[in-house]
Amino acid sequence: MKKYGVEHDPEVVEIVEVLMKVYWGDPREKLCEAIDSIPLSCIIVGNRGLGKLKRAIMGSVSNYVVNNGSCAVTVVKHHE
Repeated sequence: MKKYGVEHDPEVVEIVEVLMKVYWGDPREKLCEAIDSIPLSCIIVGNRGLGKLKRAIMGSVSNYVVNNGSCAVTVVKHHE
């Protein structure tokens, strides 16, 4: 919050629950597995901003989760 200059909002903090778990394996599959096993109502994933060629070769985790996840997915774009 300090890094981005965000003020504490007690109303938001009351409705948001943050959960952290560690999974091993392919991130695409594990994120979709986590959505179903926890279960999650929404998930926020990052995007590194890879170009089309790198994304085609390496695959896009965020794109996979958007298309295969069973909950709402918010993708946060990479910002320099």
